[in-house]
Amino acid sequence: MKELEKIASFEGKQIRKIWDKKAEKWWFSVIDVVAILSCSSIPKRYWADLKDGLKQEGSEVYAKIVRLKMMASDGKERETDVADTETLFRLIQSIPSPNAEPFKLWLAKVGYERVEETIDPERAINRALHTYLKKGYEKNWINQRLKSIEIRKDLTDEWEKGGVKKGNEYAILTDDITFAWAGMTTRKYKDFKNLKKENLRDNMTNLELVLTMLAETATTEISKEEKPQQLPEHRKIAKRGGSVAGNARKQIEKETKKKVIQSSNNRGLKI
Repeated sequence: MKELEKIASFEGKQIRKIWDKKAEKWWFSVIDVVAILSCSSIPKRYWADLKDGLKQEGSEVYAKIVRLKMMASDGKERETDVADTETLFRLIQSIPSPNAEPFKLWLAKVGYERVEETIDPERAINRALHTYLKKGYEKNWINQRLKSIEIRKDLTDEWEKGGVKKGNEYAILTDDITFAWAGMTTRKYKDFKNLKKENLRDNMTNLELVLTMLAETATTEISKEEKPQQLPEHRKIAKRGGSVAGNARKQIEKETKKKVIQSSNNRGLKI
């Protein structure tokens, strides 16, 4: 069910959400919403008390709360209470807050945009384009970044066909590709750029993005030809695909006498 997980933002505060492809709706982290609306210093306790009250009342809202795994602040996935947009609208009525009405409008906007993007993916591309422009990225870089998203999607589609499990196995294969072309794991690469939770690709140079795309494209094409079904087979292909870009990186460095991988990042932009 979990096609896409993102961090949304309401007035600068984070709300975790997951897109349910089958039902075509978002699931939102209830505790994140409660933290914003209640303004409580202990939102977990506030939600626990509110949940008990809803349960005792036999509220329909309580019955529609489900639990799904979401990424916690420590980087680990843990089960948490989530609710869809309709249920959150009802839950909001139980929390006296000056943010209630603006939050309703925000929820409606988020839900509408995602459904529209499902019908017409070009909307998602255009929204990403405008977001990067607002952050101050150059157009040439943005074009490369959007293309890298498309290439990454092709690769993960191929992995899914080959039985690769989302989450840990995707991370393992991504590390294999990254190490094969860049000479370091994804975490080491982020450390080199002095990044923590920031997106690595959003902080790459044009050349770094191009080589990342080459590595993933090569991996996808090899996988299509050989059709691996087990993780060890996928790992061998990931390393081979990454090595294609790794060889290109070494040749570029030989010709230019410059290192391709840069420690610079884009944290100075409006990210």
